[in-house]
Amino acid sequence: MLVIGGGITGAGVALDAASRGLRTVLVERDDLASGTSRWSSKLVHGGLRYLASGQFGIARESAAERHLLMTRLAPHLSRSMAQVVPLYAPGHMTRGAYVGLGYGLGDGLRRLVGTPDAVLHSPGPLGRDETLRLVPAVRREGLRGGMRGWDGQLIDDVRLVVAVARTAAGFGASVLTRVEVTSATGDGARMRDRVTGSELSVRARCVINATGVWAGRIDPDVHLRPSRGTHLVVEAERLGGSDASLTVPVPGSSSRFVFSVPAPHGRAYIGITDVPAGTELPLVPTPGDDEITLLLDVMNTVLEEPLTRDDVSGAFAGLRPLLTDPRHDETSDLSRRHAIIESSTGVLSVVGGKLTTYRRMAQDGMDAAVRMRLGDGVANSRTRSIPLVGAWPRERLASLDALPRLVRRYGAEAPFVARLADGPAAARGVTPQELEWGVRAEGALSVDDLLDRRTRLGFVAADRDDSTDAAAAAFERAGVDPL
Repeated sequence: MLVIGGGITGAGVALDAASRGLRTVLVERDDLASGTSRWSSKLVHGGLRYLASGQFGIARESAAERHLLMTRLAPHLSRSMAQVVPLYAPGHMTRGAYVGLGYGLGDGLRRLVGTPDAVLHSPGPLGRDETLRLVPAVRREGLRGGMRGWDGQLIDDVRLVVAVARTAAGFGASVLTRVEVTSATGDGARMRDRVTGSELSVRARCVINATGVWAGRIDPDVHLRPSRGTHLVVEAERLGGSDASLTVPVPGSSSRFVFSVPAPHGRAYIGITDVPAGTELPLVPTPGDDEITLLLDVMNTVLEEPLTRDDVSGAFAGLRPLLTDPRHDETSDLSRRHAIIESSTGVLSVVGGKLTTYRRMAQDGMDAAVRMRLGDGVANSRTRSIPLVGAWPRERLASLDALPRLVRRYGAEAPFVARLADGPAAARGVTPQELEWGVRAEGALSVDDLLDRRTRLGFVAADRDDSTDAAAAAFERAGVDPL
């Protein structure tokens, strides 16, 4: 198996293939999670939005995959997160009933797929005082209470991608970064090592294209309508240091919300927009000025002290690989379903979908590969029952002998991270051990890999500048020359 693309989809396909006993190679032009996978909302969605649009199948699939991630595959990288919608007079009763109905339907899905109350709680109404306790930055005038739902949150999306790729490597997959595919067919590819410049050809029984919004560059038969989603980075204290998601309806819409997400390093993310991305598909998309204004304006409708541009310490945007659908003009209306497309060249492309359902996308892609290319004799998918590296039972995470910060990021591997040598620390409390682990165990080849992906300090330019020396020192301790 040759898998092209080192985002969450490609890593998932590589794990599914390798765990079936297939000799597997994954190649990525840049670094793991260097594209769309690192620009998500860092959530493990249960599919509530898809229920609102009548897409029950996708909603159930999302809830089922969320269940697996939070209970079996990666309990150390996920947690339950309260979503609080503040309710203001007039109209608070009607709005509360509408939001409560949606949360109730989502909770029904949770129960249907078997996620226990101990992992995700049931939704319910909040009084005024409890709303202020959970989201203390909201405006007090006219506040009557709130509605609280629950969903899953990832510690970080890149950590999930790296964990999946490392688990695939544990089953024998070769995971190669800085290797660019220049051309591909159904039985092989021509590639170039971007470090040495050397070129090579690889033969394979099956080639899977998992390059997301860039899938059309490998397979011209793939047609997508990418949309751009922007998030802002602000200090958590500007939102009262809340550990919950402040969720605010977009005026004029019955199904769209702007929300905050608690983030590492004492920060919070505010998102998300959904606008057409156009034909340019940069690796690092630029947030639109109008998107930043929209996010601030919507969030400020419920804040006691409105946010200004000066409060925005960073911003990031990602491109969603949405399948084309002539029935819809707005990208926000397009389905998040995934599909397996067979190219005229023989390449199989796994496209569409979203981060939460990566495992099912990978399973479906590999099932298609077995059916169309590999034939009988290949084992069925095993990934429903394969914990990712670092996985540890949620109820026993506190027993691990390491700082809670490290346990949240590395799970069962946290004690091994903590035993690494000391050295210069990075900004925001990122330890020298975390930096060195990124080099020794997680495939970081450059300072950018460490700061922009393994730690996410690159979200804020000042943090990045303050951490470059510490990152360089981590490479030196590991005995690796950075690119």
